[in-house]
Amino acid sequence: MKHQKGADESSAKNAEFEARILELTADLQRTRADFENYRKQIEAQKENEKKAVKFATVYKILPLLDDIDRAISTYSELAPLEKSLEKGLRELGLRKISSDVGVDFDPDLHEAVMADGDGDKEIVAETLRPGYFYEDEVLRPAMVKVTRK
Repeated sequence: MKHQKGADESSAKNAEFEARILELTADLQRTRADFENYRKQIEAQKENEKKAVKFATVYKILPLLDDIDRAISTYSELAPLEKSLEKGLRELGLRKISSDVGVDFDPDLHEAVMADGDGDKEIVAETLRPGYFYEDEVLRPAMVKVTRK
């Protein structure tokens, strides 16, 4: 009888140990998952910060590009510079938004500052300031005059 009691106590202790091991294992798995989620979140934040800094830096050169565009349109001898400038900008991931006369107005790409006409269809009548994509995202919309036809 005494032997039976000891075996029951031993079996109960083993069950307690196994339950405790399962509990600690589950805690460890949750902690690992939490840490992995935290690590991924920090990496995503770092990437977003890098992207924001890149966009802010590129955005600061847009006034210079605007000046170069005006110089090229004013002085015909600078026209060959336009192609090499566009090629260099494309290599950097920067390209102009299409805002030529007659292009359909797109509020995601164009900022209308003037409009005339009374039709339903809006088209670009004049580009007042070019817009740019950077890494396939709108960095700055094109400022345009719109005509409704």
